[in-house]
Amino acid sequence: MQLHITSYGAYVHVRDQMFEIRVKTDGEEKKHLYSAKKVRTILMGQKCALSTDAVKLAITNNVDILFIEYDGRPLGRIWHSKLGSTSRIRKEQLRASIAVEGATAARKWVMEKNDGQINLLKKLKKHREKHAEYIQDKIGRLESLNISINNLEFNIITDIADTLRGLEGTSGRLFFETLSYLLPKEHTFSGRSSRPATDPFNAFLNYAFGMLYGKIEKSLIIAGLDPYLGYMHRDDYNQLSFVFDFIEPYRIYATEVVFKLFSAKKVSKVHTDKITNGLSLNKAGKELLVGKFNEFMEEETIRYRGRNQTRSNAIQFDAHSYANSLIKSNSTEDVTDIDKMFEL
Repeated sequence: MQLHITSYGAYVHVRDQMFEIRVKTDGEEKKHLYSAKKVRTILMGQKCALSTDAVKLAITNNVDILFIEYDGRPLGRIWHSKLGSTSRIRKEQLRASIAVEGATAARKWVMEKNDGQINLLKKLKKHREKHAEYIQDKIGRLESLNISINNLEFNIITDIADTLRGLEGTSGRLFFETLSYLLPKEHTFSGRSSRPATDPFNAFLNYAFGMLYGKIEKSLIIAGLDPYLGYMHRDDYNQLSFVFDFIEPYRIYATEVVFKLFSAKKVSKVHTDKITNGLSLNKAGKELLVGKFNEFMEEETIRYRGRNQTRSNAIQFDAHSYANSLIKSNSTEDVTDIDKMFEL
């Protein structure tokens, strides 16, 4: 269970070893109790508060507390101080970042991202016969880009980083151009815009990506990987470079949730507010998106390694698998037995 707390003045504290959330609605205070054993993450928006007892209860029960900005991006987190698994993983991650393995992984993730975009367009094509020719043209162009990405020659990531980012950017423009074309006329948009978004679709998408960033960072930490030690993205100060690398194949999850909301005409003007130079989700917009996003990630299942798993679990297993692959490059030791994780 995820607790997403963004109501103005909301307060999280402890009662009977459970999280209690107090929220004032129309002048009346309402209280909600949640078992610490069932909560996995608490997301705290701005102008909310929590007690030190709540922090202690969260740490004791391995509950992640994530502070988020107005657009859903992670600002910081409180979690127990133990790093996941063995330090050998991070040593091997550093080695891979300046070796062929890092470049190979980065290329793979970008290609998987592009495959996700292609697969979504193929699903949309089945139910939009009058736009089938248009969609197929874009699918063909995206498939050609994947061939170009796969044919890149390299020894280390610096050999292809700029080219890889350029091809990724081209595929993104083609993909979002297609999504805009398929949306109801009142919701079309002109490409990606962030911080701030210039249209409702991007406002929803930015917030969904923000939630996904937090989920990816947590998965990497649990697997023993360093969220800051990236391959393809720049190692700027305090930048979660490896989160930006590893997230690429999973961005399609956030995009699909948002597209479904807009194509089903669930979104209206009441879900966004105007801010300086753009738009931001308001309380109603966040409630709509968060509910659908969590349902998509935490409740719906997909086939993964021959089993039905939630998308969130699949991401965590992928993080552990990648950590294992780093160790296996110089050892036969498994950091995590994935099959045993399925049995938990």
